[in-house]
Amino acid sequence: MAKKWLFGFLGWAFFGPLGALVGFLAGSVFDAFSGAQIGDGSDSWTGGGTTYTRRSYPGGTGSSTSSSDWRTGQRNSFMMSLLVLSTAVIRADGKLSSAELASVRSMIRNNFGEQAASEAESIVRQLMAKDINIYSVGAQIRTYMNYSQRLQLFQYLVQLAQCDGMVPAELEVLDSIASAIGLSNTDRDSLLNMYRQSQDSAYKVLGIEPTATDEEVRKAYKRMALKYHPDKVATLGADVQKAAEEKFKKVQQAYEQIKKERGL
Repeated sequence: MAKKWLFGFLGWAFFGPLGALVGFLAGSVFDAFSGAQIGDGSDSWTGGGTTYTRRSYPGGTGSSTSSSDWRTGQRNSFMMSLLVLSTAVIRADGKLSSAELASVRSMIRNNFGEQAASEAESIVRQLMAKDINIYSVGAQIRTYMNYSQRLQLFQYLVQLAQCDGMVPAELEVLDSIASAIGLSNTDRDSLLNMYRQSQDSAYKVLGIEPTATDEEVRKAYKRMALKYHPDKVATLGADVQKAAEEKFKKVQQAYEQIKKERGL
């Protein structure tokens, strides 16, 4: 197991959700630089002659890392957050299905590589036995991820819940996660309805009601297209940015469906 994953899991085990993010990034630094010296995970650590502080995390200020190191930290924190919350979704129905594991592996493989996918499955299996406080995790994610990154995180979780048929318990957990990470009800419903087929789902994707005027539909499309534009998550890497194109396309599809129904 790569050291970044080992440190991330140990951080979770001993220091809680923030410890996981701290440990995972510290492990990444350990992998990237020779002679890294990891501190207590609370304030700072040193690797390759560079001091990394808690302010170096996504959304923070005053980082002493280079732009490249900072982006690596963002990706690592995003990945560990995805694994922790994916486990919460998987546990909702009381079982770990092969379809759910395959979905997690696919998400990690497509965005972070084959080695990470294998290690991710191992970590999810171990996290299944842990008590995950969604609101504690979510509070820390709000601190270290911007809103666009949280939207992308939630999209992955919705896809995971859909892989073997979303059940009410999973929807309840997703609602809790959306609240915990600070998503608006409109954005939560928009992302959930991207994977539903109902009479009103296209309107909900755009965050409006079927009673909206044609002009309100156009404005809603522009607003949501801007919010979900793939460039919003560019700092997480080209692979995550490519995955984010799905949200953008779903908004376009919803708009085209409404236009066709209204004859616009």
